[in-house]
Amino acid sequence: MSYTITLIPGDGIGPELSAETQRSLEATGVPITWEIVEAGMTSFEKSGNPLPQDVLDSIIKNRVALKGPLTTPAGSGFRSINVQLRQIFDLFACVRPCKTITGFKCALQNVDLVIIRENTEDLYAGIEFKEGDGTTSRLIELVKNTLNADIPLDSGISLKPISRTATRRIARFAFNYATINNRTKIAAVTKSNIMKFTDGLFFDEIQKVSGEYPAIALEHYFVDNLCFQLVSAPQKFDVLLAPNLYGDIVSDLCAGLVGGLGMAPSANIGDSCAIFEAVHGSAPKYAGKNEMNPCALILAGVMMLRHLGESQAADRLQKAVDLVVQEGRYVTRDLNPPQPVGTKEMADRIIYFLQDTSKSSMKNSVTI
Repeated sequence: MSYTITLIPGDGIGPELSAETQRSLEATGVPITWEIVEAGMTSFEKSGNPLPQDVLDSIIKNRVALKGPLTTPAGSGFRSINVQLRQIFDLFACVRPCKTITGFKCALQNVDLVIIRENTEDLYAGIEFKEGDGTTSRLIELVKNTLNADIPLDSGISLKPISRTATRRIARFAFNYATINNRTKIAAVTKSNIMKFTDGLFFDEIQKVSGEYPAIALEHYFVDNLCFQLVSAPQKFDVLLAPNLYGDIVSDLCAGLVGGLGMAPSANIGDSCAIFEAVHGSAPKYAGKNEMNPCALILAGVMMLRHLGESQAADRLQKAVDLVVQEGRYVTRDLNPPQPVGTKEMADRIIYFLQDTSKSSMKNSVTI
């Protein structure tokens, strides 16, 4: 079966990582036609629009997209395109696996966990009130009159909505994911001892859903304690289920446990489509230097292949990445080799092992 997939090359280091990911995916033999569209800072500088309609139309049509990292201006400018895409397409589940590669030297070994993050609510919902606006002043007055709580008049304010509907949906997704992937327990992540009406609701709804899945154990960690546990004994965790902000922070922490952001892929999944990306940002100061690790986006491609049902190709590409990292010679500087290679050269080595693995598989199939 052939596939047409939307490709958003991204900003900064995005285009070069996307190019190497394209090569790696094509080397699996899975027939892919790429529909290339631009978003983010690249598009904004050309047309004044960071998220053109042709991007949305392409994703609607193809239902699957691979996205390079996009730049979000700090403090001012346009809102995060990553967040907008998740909200527009209701990509309610963010899935971020973190697994150490056997033979690769990390501070901690035998880490194999998955962060599942609710993607549409919480502080990332984008409901903000600008300091000094009349609406903000009215909100401050409302809080004073109804809760007898003082907010300084020169405050900016963000709202943190967490609904039972969205929580129930992400909880069922997480428990189904655990069941399908032979995971045995889920740790809910909150700060419900402080935020009782939001985080408290989040855990309460997860508890209700857990009753439908008696084979999956449910645990509960406050996010600050979870971070301590993750850097001391991450091996005891299996699936982490978190609201939006905590999930974002914790997934970066977990990436640090398994080799850094250069090894951290991500999938954003909804009922109508899915977008696959690296966890890391666009790192514009490194753009065009052929220095950055391509594995995060290539591993996002592995997740995409599994989503498409191309499990054998996904396994072969995953194994090729593992072999290159284990070998430790043809890897970028973030993986601490004796002599670092460039982005393209690391991808070349992955493709070499991929093709070698493919030949071995063919030989084995003939023998059988």
